[in-house]
Amino acid sequence: MENVYFPEGSLLARPENLEYISSLEGLEYAKQNGIILEARVILCDARHNLYVELGDYRGIIPRSETLYNPSGEEIKDIAIITRVGKSVCFTVTDIVKDGDGVMIYLSRRNAQAECCKNYVSKLCSGDVVEAAVTHLEKFGAFCDIGCGLVGLLPIDCISVSRITHPSERFFCGQIIRCVIKNIEKSICRVTLTHKELLGTWEENAALFRAGETAAGIIRSVEPYGIFVELAPNLAGLAEWCDGVREGQTAAVYIKSIIPEKMKIKLVIIDTSPESMPVNGEEYFFEGGHMDEWQYSPEECTKDIFTVF
Repeated sequence: MENVYFPEGSLLARPENLEYISSLEGLEYAKQNGIILEARVILCDARHNLYVELGDYRGIIPRSETLYNPSGEEIKDIAIITRVGKSVCFTVTDIVKDGDGVMIYLSRRNAQAECCKNYVSKLCSGDVVEAAVTHLEKFGAFCDIGCGLVGLLPIDCISVSRITHPSERFFCGQIIRCVIKNIEKSICRVTLTHKELLGTWEENAALFRAGETAAGIIRSVEPYGIFVELAPNLAGLAEWCDGVREGQTAAVYIKSIIPEKMKIKLVIIDTSPESMPVNGEEYFFEGGHMDEWQYSPEECTKDIFTVF
């Protein structure tokens, strides 16, 4: 079986993976053929070795084999401990029979090194990849792009409409599509972007018409008006009104749509006391690579674009 480098968790329930990890014969075959497998971590001991469930057996990933780290930075204990209860990828390095017992040694580091060599190192800026959100910080989202190798998606690259925290868009475990923004192949360090997949101003504005009343999220309250998100890549400016705050859901009347100024004028009709996500993510770009992306309309004097 040829290895395919998916985010961790993608292989766990696949029949071929279950077949290999359910017997010593299957594990021995995987060892001989370098097949990347997945299983769930059930324990991290005091020395930070990981133990995974392999049918009637347990496999051990020694601490030194838990993470591929070409940058040479020290592996933090928290990066190991937080794998407990989650699935990890690995290759089988050794099966040792000792009397009636069996020790099965595994390496997550080897699986990640192979993924870096055969997949990540062949990516380039502008390539579109599938990723799994692993954890969220105020400054961005960390996403597994293959075998637990993580790229950073900065908060300002998530969408055109500004948010205060990535949790306003994503949740851990969510599968999303991203674009490779930058890649340092020597240390397998990847920076991602996402907003380019969510459509241009014109594509998003085409979903609305003047005279309609739509649902939006209040993103910023300024002295000169209130910015309301109509879609992740589209916001309009509403006239000032009292009693509104960031994060509220609002019903807004669309007064006008002005492409040459890239503006949508709104009037807030009503607000909800609770914040509710009302706009789903829609990927306008379905291809596998983009060289550039022009967000602003051609007739607009302000240019907003990305060149990969």
